[in-house]
Amino acid sequence: MDKEPLISIITPNYNCATYIAQTIESVIAQTYQNWEMLIQDDCSTDGSLEIAQSYAQKDSRIKVESNKSNVGAANSRNNAIRRSQGTYLSFLDSDDLWIPTKLEEQIKFMQTNNCDFCYARYEHINKKGESMLIQAKAIKHLTYNRLLFHCWTGCLTVIYKQDLSDKIYGPVLKNCNDHGLFLKVMPQIKNAMGMDKCLGLYRIREGGISRKKTGKLSSFYKLFHDHEGINYLLATFFLITQILVKKFYKYRKITIEESCTQYLNQI
Repeated sequence: MDKEPLISIITPNYNCATYIAQTIESVIAQTYQNWEMLIQDDCSTDGSLEIAQSYAQKDSRIKVESNKSNVGAANSRNNAIRRSQGTYLSFLDSDDLWIPTKLEEQIKFMQTNNCDFCYARYEHINKKGESMLIQAKAIKHLTYNRLLFHCWTGCLTVIYKQDLSDKIYGPVLKNCNDHGLFLKVMPQIKNAMGMDKCLGLYRIREGGISRKKTGKLSSFYKLFHDHEGINYLLATFFLITQILVKKFYKYRKITIEESCTQYLNQI
């Protein structure tokens, strides 16, 4: 491989003391080494900021910044993007995990296929880190219209090239702000592709923002209608397709032998 381009890893954090150390360890364990991990703390009160700072003291690639006030995940993600220096942007929330070859495999895939946006399959784990034996599918070719039809991208698996002189920031929504960011990015992308391989572990926690369905549906509608300028009927249609694809197609059951949690002992 030619000289490894710098990858900026965007990690918003709010009160994830139980999980953030393992999340950081999954980045340190990457076989691809040229990265910066930009942890943006949103006024945590549980000690997770101090945990992140302890890692930053030992590894200069880990850079921690605190918001002046609690501003939410969308603003935290945008604040981290603002200080990113990487040719590529990737995303990892402070309770999710990557398998050790995640970055290396995606960069190789992008170079081989001449694509500038890539995402992959991911697996659900519970709060204890145990597999729920469910993996999300990834369609091979992604476009703006297909992303409107459904949020195929698991945020923890996305990586794309960015223009450092013209950075793109996501809409400020309580839910689905990552979906909104990728919709804004997509018109600038020449070739977006999905990898048919599980590269991340997405933690399901009851009570989290993303688990509150009513609020999430409302945010989806605001995203389509208010931010993307889609009329009422089409916005409603795309809201319905989000639900139907998620319920009937997006996920598949796997066996324990297929589970990506086998990589946890490497972290």
